Amino acid sequence: MTRFLDLVHPSAGTALMSQWLTGTAERSRIAADTMLGEWASTSAPPGRLAQHILLATDGSELLFYAQWTSDEAHLGWARAHRAQLVSRVDTLVPGIERPGLTRTRLTDSLVHDATRPAGLLVVSTAAAHEANDTAMRTASMPLPGLLATHVHRTRDGEQTILVTEWDDARAHEGARTAGPGRPYTLYGGVLDEGGADGLTLPLRQA
Repeated sequence: MTRFLDLVHPSAGTALMSQWLTGTAERSRIAADTMLGEWASTSAPPGRLAQHILLATDGSELLFYAQWTSDEAHLGWARAHRAQLVSRVDTLVPGIERPGLTRTRLTDSLVHDATRPAGLLVVSTAAAHEANDTAMRTASMPLPGLLATHVHRTRDGEQTILVTEWDDARAHEGARTAGPGRPYTLYGGVLDEGGADGLTLPLRQA
């Protein structure tokens, strides 16, 4: 699986995370494929830099990780176009639950091994000071199978979201001190050049 830093756009001023709770792997894949098709068939909106979809390993949900030049650029697009786009997905997959969108910034990346491919991404959320403590412990005492830890902080400074990269699910499950988290694999996405036309990444089935 592509390493997380390969997904990060250097010009991103904001990183948006949004869960879609679909309930089943089939519903998740239909929703994800519909979104990928929409992104591939239209020009990228001004300010969008990258958009990726992660699939939960149990298939029950999707996590969208979007990078924009600014929150203002995203909000301008969302007010004009998001409802129409989401309605097309909801026609095919009714009843998706969307708990909300979290606005963050990637503030630090602690890479333990930059060469091995990542088989699993684990996303966890904690109060800012708790997550900082966890990240520092991870940095000083790398766990077997842990490849990297990426620290995101919410705009209000109240929470930190950690994205950790692992060799595979077995490595994460064996690291009991790693703490709780939701495991995902990369499903697909688009990369944009400064908000110009997007390039569709290879679809990655989990």
